[in-house]
Amino acid sequence: MSHPAIVFDFGRVVFDWQPEALVSRVLPVRASSPQAAAHWANEIFQGYQGDWGDFDRGEVEIPALVERIAARTGLTGAEVQAVVDAAPASLTPLPGTIALIQRLKDAGRRLHFLSNMPAPFAEHLERSHEFMHWFDGGVFSSRARVNKPERAIYDHALQQFGLPPAQVLFIDDHAPNVDAARALGWQAVQFVGHEKLEQALQERGLL
Repeated sequence: MSHPAIVFDFGRVVFDWQPEALVSRVLPVRASSPQAAAHWANEIFQGYQGDWGDFDRGEVEIPALVERIAARTGLTGAEVQAVVDAAPASLTPLPGTIALIQRLKDAGRRLHFLSNMPAPFAEHLERSHEFMHWFDGGVFSSRARVNKPERAIYDHALQQFGLPPAQVLFIDDHAPNVDAARALGWQAVQFVGHEKLEQALQERGLL
């Protein structure tokens, strides 16, 4: 049996993503304590549902997103805009995962990605990181117009990759996304750090 293609989520797997730290840095007066930072991060990002979920799905562009979040939270439009503007650059590569991806590429493994990601952020990542070319293709939610863990995005990904579910190993930090993949017959590993991922890949003979 051939090795499965390996499909990576991006946020908190390939790229660091710390919304509380982002809000603390951009809105230091509002986010003057860890509790306040957590509050405003939750208000702005809504657990990636609501307004931000629509942004991930490609249904709303930045001006309307800023207006909606400001109206809902009481933040000024300028404050929301500042957070949105700073967010793409705050997605910084996680060295441990990047090293594993390099080893997988060198071993000849087929690599893809499946990420909930707004279109402007996806474009920033494609422009900014040479290792994006290591992937044999991928799916961003904003281009597919559907978010994980909805079934349609997994079906779309398989169609894009030309693979049956059993020939995919999916790596994601968010348990509902992992569970949804497994329910559709994908192999899947929940990401809890690059060391554990390395162990899981070795156990499967992929490294």
